[in-house]
Amino acid sequence: MSKGTPISPSLMASKPSAAKAADPVDTVDSASAVLGPNRVVEPTEMTGSEAIVRSLEELGVDDVFGLPGGAILPTYDPLMASKINHVLVRHEQGAGHAAQGYAMVTGRVGVCIATSGPGATNLVTAIADAHMDSVPLVAITGQVSSTVIGSDAFQEADIVGITMPITKHSFLVTKAEDIPQTLAEAFHLASTGRPGPVLVDVTKDAQQAKTMFSWPPKIDLPGYRPVTRGHSKQVREAARLIAAASKPVLYVGGGVVKAHASAELLALAEATGAPVATTLTARGAFPDSHPQHVGMPGMHGGVAAVTALQQADLLITLGARFDDRVTGVLSTFAPNAKVIHADIDPAEISKNRTADVPIVGSVKEILPELTEAVRASREKDGAPDLTAWWSFLDKLREDYPLGWTEPEDGLLAPST
Repeated sequence: MSKGTPISPSLMASKPSAAKAADPVDTVDSASAVLGPNRVVEPTEMTGSEAIVRSLEELGVDDVFGLPGGAILPTYDPLMASKINHVLVRHEQGAGHAAQGYAMVTGRVGVCIATSGPGATNLVTAIADAHMDSVPLVAITGQVSSTVIGSDAFQEADIVGITMPITKHSFLVTKAEDIPQTLAEAFHLASTGRPGPVLVDVTKDAQQAKTMFSWPPKIDLPGYRPVTRGHSKQVREAARLIAAASKPVLYVGGGVVKAHASAELLALAEATGAPVATTLTARGAFPDSHPQHVGMPGMHGGVAAVTALQQADLLITLGARFDDRVTGVLSTFAPNAKVIHADIDPAEISKNRTADVPIVGSVKEILPELTEAVRASREKDGAPDLTAWWSFLDKLREDYPLGWTEPEDGLLAPST
């Protein structure tokens, strides 16, 4: 695809990821060098806009989605000369959503670019959506020169302030020398812990100024150390509750997909023998064809999945957030259930439903340890009898199967 061409449906599969996952650790080290191509760039003089493009290249970016405008034009000159493929959109919101889709399909950080003022504010819906769906996204916006910020200059908008509630962090860069480190930190924030969007707003004079570029920069985020490994005591307590439950349900959310933990989920499900309900964002994390899968819960879900959650005495909640589309009225949701809640974002635990056993960490690391603890418990004390529970759920699946009635005229109505 040539530079400046509209988005193609084949783009998402056109370039394989060059990035490799880091080895799992207890916490994400915020002082470590940023992940990317393993090479060192000696100090080289260039403009801030060239530093933006060079940083993206060193971070392994292949594709960006954007729409040029006055405050970001200095960056478009080196971008057009770069190996990075620029996908020209017709509206900045389209750039944001395209970058979202790219990130969700490839597992890499999506990048979108817009100019200041209306260009930046047009990204807000996509940024908010990425925030809600935990999508790694870096939005790079041009800003008016630092000397006129706050003067209501032409196409000036406080995009940092606007996006602060819907990003993991929003940066304002006013000096060219800060560009490499800021972009490295932005990618680190977007792709670690609970993924999400990060905004980098760069003033026009910072893009035009000269600087000495070198790579890699050091990431300096002393307050950011996401926990990836769950507390072993909490994992053992979760295994104890599972052993005592007669009507357990694995309530699986999109965090399992984000963590690439489908294999670990399957191992836990088969170790516990419990039914598995997967939310909309977790579809595909567990095979629909598996006999333990009872379907999707919530207002658009099936009878078996909804009833399983309502009648459960234990919810094993993995990477889910008790969204209102699943729970309905919280005070009446699963009233007799104790809750194990594992999530990499501590803010989600007990936010909507109090957890009896909270476990902060990546489900990728928590699930193997929990599976091992469950198996050890069963070897010692035997497995709980879930026969009556499964008989009840199997009857629901038999009585209320998913299906549809073919219309007599053979035509499929748009509302079907």
